[in-house]
Amino acid sequence: MRKKFKRQEYARYKKLGEKWRRPRGRTSKMRRYEKGKPAMPAIGYRKPSEVRGLHPSGYEDVLVSNMRELEALDPEKQAARIASAVGARKKTLMLEKARELGIKVLNP
Repeated sequence: MRKKFKRQEYARYKKLGEKWRRPRGRTSKMRRYEKGKPAMPAIGYRKPSEVRGLHPSGYEDVLVSNMRELEALDPEKQAARIASAVGARKKTLMLEKARELGIKVLNP
């Protein structure tokens, strides 16, 4: 789960929103990394490059909308996510085909 960095004093003023903005004030406690204040993004929070962008299961997430795309997947490295535009009948056929090919489906 990614750490959610929130804007300084986001709870105090509704107009600010939670989207991250770097605190730049001269006396800002958050900018000075004082204890008890929210954390700021730093390079140490980054994931290793081998797993960055992968699904938590370890597979590469690939959006699939037809049988041809499903058959083109590599079952060792990639997992299928069936597009929402695919209907129920085609989805059941795709799930059966994925089971035959040994492909993991992330949204069965």
